[in-house]
Amino acid sequence: MTTKSVDLPHLRSVVIAAHAGAGKTTLAEKLLFEAGAITRLGRVDDGTASMDFEPEEQKRKQSLTLSVASLDFEGYRVQLVDTPGYADFSAEVVEGFAATDAAVLVMDASGGVEAGLEGAVALARSVGHPAVFFLNKCERENANPAQALDALRTAFGQKVAPLQVAIGAAESFSGYVDLIHRKAFQLQGGKEAEVAIPANLADEVATRRDQLIEAASEADDDVMTKYLEGEEITDDELEGCVKKAVRSGMVAPVMVGSGSKGIGVRALTSAIVHFLPSPAELGEFTATDSKGKEVKITPDTAGPLVARVFKTTADPFVGLLTYLRILSGTLQGHGQAWNATRGEPERLGQLLLLHGKEQETVGQLHAGEIGAVAKLTLTGTGDTLCASREQSFSLPALDFPMPTLQVAIEPQTKADLDKMGTALQRMLEEEPSARVERSDTGEQVLWAMGDAHVAVLGERLKRKFGAAIVTHTPKVAYKETIRGKTQAHGRYKKQTGGHGMFGDVWIEIEPNHGGGVEFAEKVVGGTVPKNFFPGVEKGVREAAAEGVLAGYPLSDFKATLYDGSFHPVDSNELSFKIAASMALKQGVLECKPALMEPIMNVEIRIPEEFMGDVNRDLNGRRGRVLGMDTKDGKQIITAQVPQAELFTYSTELRSLTGGRGTFSATLDHYEDVPAHIADKIIEAHRKEVEAAHKE
Repeated sequence: MTTKSVDLPHLRSVVIAAHAGAGKTTLAEKLLFEAGAITRLGRVDDGTASMDFEPEEQKRKQSLTLSVASLDFEGYRVQLVDTPGYADFSAEVVEGFAATDAAVLVMDASGGVEAGLEGAVALARSVGHPAVFFLNKCERENANPAQALDALRTAFGQKVAPLQVAIGAAESFSGYVDLIHRKAFQLQGGKEAEVAIPANLADEVATRRDQLIEAASEADDDVMTKYLEGEEITDDELEGCVKKAVRSGMVAPVMVGSGSKGIGVRALTSAIVHFLPSPAELGEFTATDSKGKEVKITPDTAGPLVARVFKTTADPFVGLLTYLRILSGTLQGHGQAWNATRGEPERLGQLLLLHGKEQETVGQLHAGEIGAVAKLTLTGTGDTLCASREQSFSLPALDFPMPTLQVAIEPQTKADLDKMGTALQRMLEEEPSARVERSDTGEQVLWAMGDAHVAVLGERLKRKFGAAIVTHTPKVAYKETIRGKTQAHGRYKKQTGGHGMFGDVWIEIEPNHGGGVEFAEKVVGGTVPKNFFPGVEKGVREAAAEGVLAGYPLSDFKATLYDGSFHPVDSNELSFKIAASMALKQGVLECKPALMEPIMNVEIRIPEEFMGDVNRDLNGRRGRVLGMDTKDGKQIITAQVPQAELFTYSTELRSLTGGRGTFSATLDHYEDVPAHIADKIIEAHRKEVEAAHKE
């Protein structure tokens, strides 16, 4: 397989995005097969799709990572980036948009507008991608392409305009009418053939063509005038308007078809080529030079090198694989580039073009092209590569969704423990929406996008890096404190054959709100010699760290050593440390001890129709709603919720809102755990201690 480069005007780069289950990958396979880019049509359900080649994808029968392939059509090169539709893997969609100039947004014609499609449209709008909608699975039971089109227009506005009308629906779906040229095409003998427009569609064709003209005519003043004056718009005039309107992002046309049957697939490829822009048509992009000044750069093979790294993955055969899109200039293999993001040089090895799971070695990558390079040492996702320090340009960082699901992780075996640190580090290089951190309870906590993300990360850790992990709900970082004041006595005496041990202290314990652990002494008359003060303080602090009530750190108290006694021979620092620890543990129990829990400030973003369900659910989580606001068409609920109630909230909020709800949480303060819950926590700790003693 040898791929010749094409010039910028003949290059198209599109991301295929949708909600899970809309048939993106099947459609991508058919686009590649129809164009002759692949010789065998793979199937997602059989695990043979060329675009779903990771073992975890084949097992689950769904896309989990983006994949890249290209096809040639009528002298044009189309680079396709297929992305996952499942919300847990939305970072891959962000990467797909960063690698492309335009989008094909797919919707299942048998359903409504779902969360994944809403997210893809929002992303397309935020990065300025022109887009084409494709109503897929029109042959499916209950499919209703006309209803699906209206749902799109209701959700995203009247600039979503029909480009085709379906012939039939569900089992009777057999083709489409092209609204620009008023021609009909129907599947006959496995191929599309031109037919007369069915008489029963005449009214719908007229209505839908009018919707298309109304939306597209704004791109051309002369056509707009003709339309407003009721004059006939010619096919050529309408086609010119649609091209202008789509490329400028004014209109997103809607096509119909079936990826599995192959209906409308060639028309979609044609629309990508004729309606979506080349890098040359998009014109200048903005970068920041080495002096921090914004500059405009025109895509040009001979221009300064600017390459965006949009994905990093660990390939079992070639090691670390870095995906990049050349925005300007030409990247040479086996040379050196300058990483403008990190301000360091990077050695380049072999350059690769990607064809699904297949890779093709090339000597150079030109402006507009998507490729990869193996074994870079310091370059990561979101970085910008340039020719040299002198010609250094950086692009804005990619904006990835923040992970909100927490799970505690542990190595499965002792052997896994040795590999886990390196394995996690390498995994995080390819997972921009995951992170690992040490919690206040000492656990290693993995932050991910959802349950499926956690499961896939666990499988990849084992397959790619040889480290198996087990997961469980993290511990809550409870704290213990006191509400009262007391004086406590601790005496430690032990006789052995030689020197004995003797320490005797009196400590005053009192609340110290917000002051952590504070130690003081006001011993009079040398009843406790100064050289034993450090031992007393150590005893207090170590006992506080272990906790008294339920094994959680004791905080916000002051302990003052005010009296005691010593033995001139048997006393030492250790004796006083143990005596102080005994005094503290006994005294705390007399000081109205309390268990405190972390309370989080939570911001929840949801569509208005889910307000009631989400508020009811918050009440069940002991949450307090502080306020409500509206922003960008979403309702923003601010609330305070105990951390203990939030570990699984990411999954449950998604379930409550059909995938449309998101949230973020930050620690605000600690407050007392309700008595009935505190009693259970204290009892569980007591049983743990008893079990440990028995062992």
